[in-house]
Amino acid sequence: MTQQLDPASVKGFLSPAEGQMLASYAGEGRGIGALVEIGAWCGRSALYIAHDFAGTGQLLFSVDHHRGSEENQPEWEWFDPEVWDRQAGAIDTLPHFRRNIRQAGLESNVIAMVGDAAGIGLTWRTPLGFLFLDGNHTMTTALADYQAWAGHVVKGGFLAIHDVFPDPADGGRPPFEVCQRAEKSGLFAGVGEVDSLVVLQRL
Repeated sequence: MTQQLDPASVKGFLSPAEGQMLASYAGEGRGIGALVEIGAWCGRSALYIAHDFAGTGQLLFSVDHHRGSEENQPEWEWFDPEVWDRQAGAIDTLPHFRRNIRQAGLESNVIAMVGDAAGIGLTWRTPLGFLFLDGNHTMTTALADYQAWAGHVVKGGFLAIHDVFPDPADGGRPPFEVCQRAEKSGLFAGVGEVDSLVVLQRL
């Protein structure tokens, strides 16, 4: 049985409303295909998505290199010294992620895939019912993640994108531009939105 670990208590950037929406659409997508998230940080999104999975055999594949994005590095806005590995001289969120997944009782349900998301996506072969894009937000990486993974989402499946800000004053543009690309492709249509999270469905 899943232990009581509030996802909001875990380091991360999702609001509770966004987490609940992710969980809802992942629940719908699990009957269609596999579930994948790109960008794990310390596990907050995984806890929301997999909260009801314990004991079911359902899997969430969580893809992240666990070294942080540019804005997470020393002297940048979102640097957190608690996730800095002095020996490696680099950020390492994997131990935090693993601890949180363990404390939530979800080690058999959440599978950490440590590496470059786009590279893994290009070799992925399993149809997806749910895909959450929340990795590095530079245009190059955000677009590469989308191009490597979105094609795996099957008809009826869902694509969720975080940090989608129509107003440039509110945040970076790459997730918004990737979302626009998905809609303009004619393959996806918006079905849900809360805070900076947008969910699209594969047509």
